[in-house]
Amino acid sequence: MKVLKTAADVGIVGYGAYIPRYRIKDAEIARVWGRTRVPIKEKAVAGPDEDTVTMSVEASKYALKRAMIDPKEIGAVFIGTESPSYAVKPSATIIAEAIGDSEKILAVDMEFACRAGNTAMQNVIGLVASGMINYGLAIGADVAQGRPGDELEFTAASGAAAFIIGKGKRSLAIFEGSSSYATDTPDFWRREGEYYPRHFYRFTGAPAYFKHIIEAGKMLMNELGLKPSDFNYVVFHQPNIKFPLRACKMLGFSAEQIKPGLLVDLIGNTYAGSSLIGLAATLDIAKPGERILVISFGSGAGSDAFSIVVTELIEEKRRRAPLVSELINRKKYIDYAFYAKFRGKIRTR
Repeated sequence: MKVLKTAADVGIVGYGAYIPRYRIKDAEIARVWGRTRVPIKEKAVAGPDEDTVTMSVEASKYALKRAMIDPKEIGAVFIGTESPSYAVKPSATIIAEAIGDSEKILAVDMEFACRAGNTAMQNVIGLVASGMINYGLAIGADVAQGRPGDELEFTAASGAAAFIIGKGKRSLAIFEGSSSYATDTPDFWRREGEYYPRHFYRFTGAPAYFKHIIEAGKMLMNELGLKPSDFNYVVFHQPNIKFPLRACKMLGFSAEQIKPGLLVDLIGNTYAGSSLIGLAATLDIAKPGERILVISFGSGAGSDAFSIVVTELIEEKRRRAPLVSELINRKKYIDYAFYAKFRGKIRTR
C-alpha cells in the first residue's frame, strides 16, 4: 500500500465520457435464461461498429473540448482496458492519431481489470507533476464480456471516460493526493485463449472488493487528515448496486454523497470506465470548492483512491461537451437477439 501526495497544481483540465446508444433491459436477459431476479435495470451495449478504441476517441474529443487545448500539446496517452480491440497492437497509438496528436508522444496500454483506467490516471499525474509532460490523457474504457447466462452478463456493459491532466490555471479540479492498495486475490480472471472471464464467488466480496476499497479509502483520508464529512461526493467502482452502497456505509459516507456518480443501474458495469464515468457525472453537477473521493477496484486485486477539489473553472468548461446524463438519456432499446448479434455471442470458433 502506498499514499502519494500530489503536487498542488496538478489537476483535471478537461474530461469527457461516452456511453453507447444501445440498451438492453436486464428483464430481457432474464427472460431468455429463465431468471426471476436481476441486479440492475438495464445496461449499455456497444453497437456493431463500436469498440474500446472508438468509444475512447469520442470521450477524448469531449475532454479536448472542455480542456480547450491543442491536442498536439498532449505528451502522453494512457488507456486502461481489459477488452482491447487487438490482442497484439496498442490502442493508445490509434487514439492519439485519431484525436490529432503528434507522433512525439508516449502511448501506453495498461491492464489491471476494472482498475486500469484509474491507474492510467495516476501515471499521467506523475508525468505531469515531474515536469516530463505538460498535458497527458488518461482513459478508462471497456466493452465488457459476460458468458451467456452467467451473472456477469446481467451487468457487463460498454462505456468510456477520458481525462486530460495538466498543471497551472487551466484545471477545473485539483488532485490533493492518491493512494493504492493491491494484493494477489484471485476473484476474477480470463486465461489466454478464453473468450469469457471467470469469477470466484466467495472471493468477490469481502476479501476482494470491500477490503481493497476500504483500505485505499481509509489510507488516503488518514494521510490527508480528512474524514467523510469533508467530502461532498464519493464515487466507487460499480459492479452492481449493492456493493458500492455497502462500501459507502462502511467508510462512513451517506447515500446522498454517492448518488450523483452511482450509474450502474442505468448503464451497467463499464469495467475500466466504471468509476471514471461516475467521476465525470459528479463533475457535471459539482460546484467550486467541493471535494470528491474516487476509489476504483480491479480484480486480481487492487484499488486506487483520489481526493479531488473542484475549482471555479468547472462552471465555464462543463457545458462545452455533453453531460453524462445527456448520454444516458440518448438510448435505443434492443432485444436479446440483437444484443447477441452485436456482441458476437453466437460464436463459430
